[in-house]
Amino acid sequence: MSPCPDVDVSLEDVRRSFGKALALRGVSLAVQPGEVYGLVGPDGAGKTTAIRLMSGLLLPDAGRVRMLGEDPADTRSAVRESLGLVPQRNTLYGDLSVDENLRFFARLFGLSREDFAERRERLLDITRLGRFTERRADALSGGMYKKLALACALLHRPRVLLLDEPTNGVDPVSRRELWELLYSLVHEGMTLLVSTPYMDEAARCHRVGLLYSGTLIAEGDPRALAREHGAAASNFEAVFLALVEKHTGGRAA
Repeated sequence: MSPCPDVDVSLEDVRRSFGKALALRGVSLAVQPGEVYGLVGPDGAGKTTAIRLMSGLLLPDAGRVRMLGEDPADTRSAVRESLGLVPQRNTLYGDLSVDENLRFFARLFGLSREDFAERRERLLDITRLGRFTERRADALSGGMYKKLALACALLHRPRVLLLDEPTNGVDPVSRRELWELLYSLVHEGMTLLVSTPYMDEAARCHRVGLLYSGTLIAEGDPRALAREHGAAASNFEAVFLALVEKHTGGRAA
């Protein structure tokens, strides 16, 4: 895999449609190494489509997608070994316990018994799931379920982690804990791209891309975007609404 020191993830004028519905309309963005990039927008904005393209699960109709300098959809590339993915839902086997899910994903990643034992202990520790290893996944709370999904995605120590609305449906305390966990991963050198419909989470990211109706209407440091539009960084919803109004000319798209 060729090195790509400046950009870990990129979309270049990417378009993707489903029948007559245009999901992405020429989206371009770039995620730097060691960055928390937030793809922020309401339901139906195109966030999940973008993440599925970045992970190689979809092909673009036009434009180019690159993950660590490679095409993530190319089965000849080893880039997927450096990629972790946490989809919105249906990521775990509900009838398997916490420990059984971890063992299942470890086998998928081809981990040795020694590597799995070491990583299992660390992941159970940082997710605080060590007391629940025998509990079935479908019996976990929303926050615990998301932590287990994250732990499974981290078993092979990916360089880039894609998370599609990881805090959706999670209580406020668990949301805070999940973000603390994500920051700890970044401090260890991981690159994160997180999609979210929650505007308050934009302020937690190093940079954000504001996606609306398949179009990237703004991108940059969330604090700088807030200052530009006269809003507090913690009130990013006002920034987003102002940008949507500007983009649509005051009309709903």
